[in-house]
Amino acid sequence: MNIVSIRELKQTVVEIPSEFTFHAQLDAANKKTTRGGNPYYELRFADAEETQVLRVWDNAPQFADCAQIQSGQFFAITGQFYKNVEHRGSVDAKEWRFEPLTDEDANRLLAGSESLQKKQAEDYDFIETTVKALSDPRLNALCNRLLDQFGERFRRTGAARDYHHARRGGLVEHVAQMMRAAVKICEAYPELNPDLLVSGVLFHDIGKLWENVFTEKGFTMPYSDVGELIGHIPMGMEIVNKLWRDLHDDESAGTDSWRDLEPASEQVRLHLLHLIASHHGEMAFGAPVVPKTPEAQALHYIDNLDAKMEMFDRGYLVAAQLSKNVFERVRPLPGRLVRPLGRFEGELDEPDSAIDEVEELAEGIEDATLPIPEPTEEELSAVDEDAGDGDEPF
Repeated sequence: MNIVSIRELKQTVVEIPSEFTFHAQLDAANKKTTRGGNPYYELRFADAEETQVLRVWDNAPQFADCAQIQSGQFFAITGQFYKNVEHRGSVDAKEWRFEPLTDEDANRLLAGSESLQKKQAEDYDFIETTVKALSDPRLNALCNRLLDQFGERFRRTGAARDYHHARRGGLVEHVAQMMRAAVKICEAYPELNPDLLVSGVLFHDIGKLWENVFTEKGFTMPYSDVGELIGHIPMGMEIVNKLWRDLHDDESAGTDSWRDLEPASEQVRLHLLHLIASHHGEMAFGAPVVPKTPEAQALHYIDNLDAKMEMFDRGYLVAAQLSKNVFERVRPLPGRLVRPLGRFEGELDEPDSAIDEVEELAEGIEDATLPIPEPTEEELSAVDEDAGDGDEPF
């Protein structure tokens, strides 16, 4: 049986139907009605990386079963899948069926593909290693306490609900890649405070642990009152303040020595809070305040860059192809996608041979230069006479 992930399915299907099987969790089952008044079910399936919508018409064998299934159940879906060019290249299916997964298969599905597990494990290790290397003891203690208390929740939180890294563990991927960029940018701009910027990367979206967290046993990202009424920016600021107070209350944390450190501890806390508050860049995009420090501006750009790169990556996967190199727009990117330029795979000339070519070219130019004749005595005499007329020679 050819079992693929939903992402692999979308990458593989062509216009000619082929049989595939994928494992997924039922995210939602909605009963709807066609324009002609006929009932049908729209089923939304999800795995660790993608979602797939399938429709069950009233004349399908499994139509009656749809009334019994519930969101959160795990299924194996098998059918003839193809790219529907009449519906913008979306993946569709015919003669498909679903059956419940065993508990063993469901747990395997929750863990994600081997490649995704490996990537997210490496990303989390990078976050832990980078945080442990922070030299400012205040930021070091704050970041490590966050990972100690909320690491499990962090690992199953998405970076967004729709647009980028909208998957279980997506926030880990987003933060790790932002940290890699932050470390390199601090090398390019040594005036930046690397401890503050790395800490800002870790905390900038930490409120999403309550806004975009997935259920413990599923790929469903439920809505919550706190996520809707407060939002991840104010919650992230509150998390910083709570952990800061907890560290001061913990006698073993060694916070008594903080009062003698420079810059002052309250300034450290205040600047970290500013990074969280301003990381959206503009008030029109939900930032309570615009970036007012170099680290805040850098964090905003790093965040935006990584989100956009993920949007492009997924956009090429899901966007309908309009021509050989042009794809439909994928929001919120600003325009239609164009296939990126491939990397140069040739070989450059060896340095020695390139130098030889330059030397040969120089010799050729020298050989081709026309000789300049020496001036005659009469020409030199004429110059001397002109100079005596009071004009400056140039």
